[in-house]
Amino acid sequence: MAIVNGKEVHPRTTGRHARIAPGRKPSWLKMQLPGGNDFEHIQALLRERNLHTVCEEARCPNLGECWGGGTATMMVLGDTCTRGCRFCAVKTGNPMGLVDADEPAKVAEACELMHLRYVVLTSVDRDDLPDGGASHFAACVIKSKARVPGLLVECLTPDFQGDTKAIATIVDSGLDVFAHNLETVRSLTARVRDKRAGYDLSLEVLRQAKQRRASLVTKSSIMLGLGETERQLDQAFDDLRAAGVDVLTLGQYLRPTLLHLPVKEYVSPARFEALRQRALRKGFAYVASGPLVRSSYRAAEFYLESRLAGGRDPLPARVDEPSEPGSAGFAV
Repeated sequence: MAIVNGKEVHPRTTGRHARIAPGRKPSWLKMQLPGGNDFEHIQALLRERNLHTVCEEARCPNLGECWGGGTATMMVLGDTCTRGCRFCAVKTGNPMGLVDADEPAKVAEACELMHLRYVVLTSVDRDDLPDGGASHFAACVIKSKARVPGLLVECLTPDFQGDTKAIATIVDSGLDVFAHNLETVRSLTARVRDKRAGYDLSLEVLRQAKQRRASLVTKSSIMLGLGETERQLDQAFDDLRAAGVDVLTLGQYLRPTLLHLPVKEYVSPARFEALRQRALRKGFAYVASGPLVRSSYRAAEFYLESRLAGGRDPLPARVDEPSEPGSAGFAV
């Protein structure tokens, strides 16, 4: 099925590569709101420690699934970003250099109390800090791993303005996966992201992380539905592979509020699957692709958990893997 003029129609009606106009959300984007005792307990636990999750801030549609499955994405360094990307629901402002020095210990405690096996640590952009918050990020990794033996930690980082020392600080912290999102194709970057961000800058951040530690798993994400073309996506896949990226997630952009960029297209599950196969043929070790996939995607995390726990390196490319269900988690 596809969405054309607000109605679900058979793909044959539109043709294989037709652009799907946005209207009411299609059935494949409808998810049950999280709730229940477990959800409320975890939410209270986080609020007591003044911790924030990108699951909540970015209004992720898969929050309940991830929290119930031993994974979560915690947002460190506060909830106020110094940048204003036009796709993101996180609030923008000036944090005035404020940092909670106890946050690394609080994050570690939360990982233990939530019985996490895999945690994604991400943050707002903190251009107000000398190192962009890299040392604070690293402290969260170190304390969490010390408190929860066997915990796997992924860091979904800002670009640190390309600061080599800041990137090295993160890589040397002992994390298991280094992630930084490309977000969109080259031609749309200026319209979608803050003017201080950049397509080539993001690729350079990923490249530096891989060069610092060749065995490190690197990961990135792209949103679909902003007006990108097949050719532009192909080029983005090639650019990410040239930067040494191992894991890619592809998901549908969903407009957080009327103040944010409108959706140009609701991409069908069939097209997401075709793009997944195409990306795998480019050489990515793993690709999670679906309407509700987000960068902190539980299925991708489960895959990485099994690979890292098994100590298999490098990650082998697979073109014959079955498609993951259309549900999960990456910051929109």
